[in-house]
Amino acid sequence: MSRRAQAIKREIPPDAKYNNVTVARLINKVMMCGKKSTAERIIYDALQIMEQQVSKAPVTVLEQAVKNVTPLLEVKPRRVGGATYQVPVEVRPDRGLSLAIRWLVKSTRARTGKSMAEKLAAEISDASQGQGATVKKREDTHKMAEANRAFAHYRW
Repeated sequence: MSRRAQAIKREIPPDAKYNNVTVARLINKVMMCGKKSTAERIIYDALQIMEQQVSKAPVTVLEQAVKNVTPLLEVKPRRVGGATYQVPVEVRPDRGLSLAIRWLVKSTRARTGKSMAEKLAAEISDASQGQGATVKKREDTHKMAEANRAFAHYRW
């Protein structure tokens, strides 16, 4: 990775149906082999299922789920004098959002049975209520950062 200049962040246009950037990022993360229309159908079906299950707007439920899953701390390995320490660092907001969406999609794919839309709807509704595999992943990340707090002075 080049250390000269900061990479320019590309703006992701909002999705067509809900006009929301988070939904667009989720669509891009679910997409496989460039099949964006299939990914859109999966996401929109999942949001429709959520709307029927929970009597709230599906985009607000998705936003709440992403907020519940976004990590505040993570550990990064730092090599100091031949030893590698797991140093806790704060997560930047854009990285936190991408981690949250990545973890949501990964734990959705790990669920068994049903269609992808049903699994995604279940995972998002679980995450919005503060439970499920994705929230556990966030808590594990925070626990690891808390356990290695003694090495926080190696942060630079």
